[in-house]
Amino acid sequence: MFLTSNNKIQWRKMAIAALVVMLLVCLGVFWFDKSLYIFIRNLDCRFFRILSAIFDDKVWFVVTSVAAIFFCVKKCAKTDCEFIVNRNKVGMFTYVRNFFETTKTNNAFLILYSVLATGIIVKVLKIFIGRARPIFFEALGMTGFFPPSTEWAFNSMPSGHTAVSFAGLVMIGMLAPKYKPLTWGMAILVAISRVAVGAHWPSDVILGAFIGMVIADVVKGGLLKK
Repeated sequence: MFLTSNNKIQWRKMAIAALVVMLLVCLGVFWFDKSLYIFIRNLDCRFFRILSAIFDDKVWFVVTSVAAIFFCVKKCAKTDCEFIVNRNKVGMFTYVRNFFETTKTNNAFLILYSVLATGIIVKVLKIFIGRARPIFFEALGMTGFFPPSTEWAFNSMPSGHTAVSFAGLVMIGMLAPKYKPLTWGMAILVAISRVAVGAHWPSDVILGAFIGMVIADVVKGGLLKK
């Protein structure tokens, strides 16, 4: 979204988009979150619940880690055992650096880096934003921010499922452009599902989606820039 064909990040475009997203988040918090939440909440169904469960951030971490490990095992299983030989010859530091240089362009690792970086950033933001989840609104008519908090009930913003799913699916779409409409469509459905199942406010998923997109672009732009 914010990358050129040469994998260079368009910082000005990203900054403008960030301002727009912050405006939307503020409008959501102070204006449309409640009404839009109630509308989307009525769409709750088995499909959205299954989708929300499948695209859980923990599932993303496990699947991308397994894919990356599979690549490593396949690489190390080569008959010349290049990684083992290099490690013994050049030392651990150089071995790790060479290993990173070899893996950083691998699709599995690009997705893994995006998912991990997004997960860490989102976790930190959740704690320091401390937004109450919609369950308080449904049960008590209460909303608000109570930072800092590590409690699930006060970790609504941003949406972790949405952020990690956008990071992974947007990266997949960039690596396989012909599937881009499918990956973006799936990411949007995941975002809607998080509101439909009552886990997040609309502004939570807006912010999460933007964070995921930005991290995917930064990872790809930082590792594959020409």
